[in-house]
Amino acid sequence: MRKFLTALIVIPLGLILVTFAVANRHFVTVSLDPFLADDPSLSVTLPLFLLLILVAALGVLAGGCAVWFGQRRWRRAARRNEADARGARGELADLRAQVAAARTDPQRLPAPAGVGLYGPIGRDKQRATL
Repeated sequence: MRKFLTALIVIPLGLILVTFAVANRHFVTVSLDPFLADDPSLSVTLPLFLLLILVAALGVLAGGCAVWFGQRRWRRAARRNEADARGARGELADLRAQVAAARTDPQRLPAPAGVGLYGPIGRDKQRATL
């Protein structure tokens, strides 16, 4: 099902991109020199579709970086909370070990010599031999 949904999205998107590339094949010159418009020193000539795709990719990258930097506070808090939780788990394990070591077995009264749980050794309540 997932492959079908992926294909349902990727195939039309690919067709749109190919159609866009075929429709915008002519070359354009992009100048990055604002002072010399006639003979720019920083210029590049490339197809229009490639320029637009590169600009869109650059926008996605810039947006992703902005979101990543914007969420740094939450990532820092998550790391801090995880460290606190790890420390609390360690403390809990130490305390449980201390309680287990300090806990003694319930003290039982010693059985009188020659008498078992139900009376004389080797006999049950009805005094039958075991």
